[in-house]
Amino acid sequence: MTWNQVYDPFGNMVISTLLAAIPVVVMLVALGFMHIKAHIAAGMGLIAAVLVAVVAYGMPAEMAGKAAMYGGFTGLLPIGWIVLNIIFLQQLAEQNGSFKVLQASLSGITDDRRLQLLLIAFCFGAFFEGAAGFGTPVAVTAGILIGLGFSPLAASGLSLIANTAPVAFGALGTPVITLAKVHGYDLMEVTAMIGRQLPFFSLLVPFWLIWAFAGRKAMMEIWPAILVTGLSFAIPQYLVSNFIGPELVDIIAAIVSMVSLILFLRVWQPKKIWTSPSIKGHDISAHEAKPQVKGEKYTREETIQAWIPWAILTVFVFVWGLPPVKAFLNNLFAPKFVIEGLHNLIMKVPPVVPTPHPESAIYVLNLLSATGTGILLAAIIGALIMKYKPMEIVRTFGRTFWLVRYSLMTIVLMLGLGTLTRYSGTDTTLGLAFANSGVFYPFFGTLMGWIGVAMTGSDTASNVLFGGMQKVAAEQLGLSPNLMGAANSSGGVMGKMIDAQSIVVASTATRWFNHEGDILRYVFFHSIALACLVGGFVTLQAYVWPFTLMVIH
Repeated sequence: MTWNQVYDPFGNMVISTLLAAIPVVVMLVALGFMHIKAHIAAGMGLIAAVLVAVVAYGMPAEMAGKAAMYGGFTGLLPIGWIVLNIIFLQQLAEQNGSFKVLQASLSGITDDRRLQLLLIAFCFGAFFEGAAGFGTPVAVTAGILIGLGFSPLAASGLSLIANTAPVAFGALGTPVITLAKVHGYDLMEVTAMIGRQLPFFSLLVPFWLIWAFAGRKAMMEIWPAILVTGLSFAIPQYLVSNFIGPELVDIIAAIVSMVSLILFLRVWQPKKIWTSPSIKGHDISAHEAKPQVKGEKYTREETIQAWIPWAILTVFVFVWGLPPVKAFLNNLFAPKFVIEGLHNLIMKVPPVVPTPHPESAIYVLNLLSATGTGILLAAIIGALIMKYKPMEIVRTFGRTFWLVRYSLMTIVLMLGLGTLTRYSGTDTTLGLAFANSGVFYPFFGTLMGWIGVAMTGSDTASNVLFGGMQKVAAEQLGLSPNLMGAANSSGGVMGKMIDAQSIVVASTATRWFNHEGDILRYVFFHSIALACLVGGFVTLQAYVWPFTLMVIH
């Protein structure tokens, strides 16, 4: 028996929209303002989502339960699997003492915390976003920053802010490739359109990042380095997206930016070295920050040894992200499980799609090709190089699992909530509310992408969810479908820092457990402000010359 989604169950979009927002509001209020533990807040949000879906939207209770269960499985693999194994590697490196050597080697490039933040959170994080995505960059960069002595709020919050501009081309272009494939966009045209929006923000975000960390005056003290970092990322991002394709945009841009910054710092250093590990004006976590190690010298061999596990991690993550490697590993082992009672039984209907079509629900246990498996193998190889005995490795893995158990539970519950809102149609109700904004649609359509990522935790999922709606609405309003399809992805990247799973990944990587609400409150302003700036830029592209010259119809 099939069930058709209903997007306005009360015949009043205001009431329907308010009801659809209840699960997300419950979770965010519990997490951000009531200081309730993340796994409990996620559970409250999930319960609210089930009640809204079943009671208000008429979704069969069995379908609602299976949709939540399906999302929970997705939370464990790939997201939870990435978090568990990156923390495992971090634990091995800390116990071995190599994090101190890592810190000393970075200090050889610069002692300035602002420049370290540019190098690690922005450049290094962009590389991992391009290679793997799905939580990997925040897990890696937040873990490194906390090991270098940054405060927990700085390490987690600033890693989230930095992981914005690269997201649309993350995981070898998966979000834009999926957008084109699912909704019939021309891949090169929509890729080029995103590449005409995001470079402006790739230049802005490094300035924003340092301003958020140290304040405007301290930002201006290192503006040449920030400009080098942003320009050397934005220019390759534009060129690769417009003339090559989506797959290698982030990887090429990140490498160029990283190399450019390191070379620039060989000839330029700020007059004043910023050594504070905490966010200016936000000292809530300053007492938990470790002081920066100074005066310790290590041999070249010790430095190389300390970097080897992270070099192996970089190689493995990149290789695991390659489509031929994924295909090969999936051919070896990737059983598929049809979620009976849910698969193809829920119909998505107009105006979201031109004609009704069923929502599939097949869980693929792609354990071998999962990025987390590549991270696990890198961690094991790194542990052997660090001279760990096999039983020590096993014990450390067990301790790591116990350490992150509540975080894994939170991710499962949050993905259950996000998946249920997708299958019940409540997230589509929120999208339709934005779609009814008429001449202001370029702005609010961009925010639709933002809310899609904030709810699902994925630019890919947001593109699947709202990409078709963007196309239909744009054609009805006489706008370029490519403009609004790209805006969905470009606006969505700014929602990445407030999506619940990313915040849990950040708090877990920094081991700042039960402070997810602090992180959310800190990053929320930055998220909505940057999303509105993207929306404003897309509006200029839609209506104002010479910005309209950038638009591909």
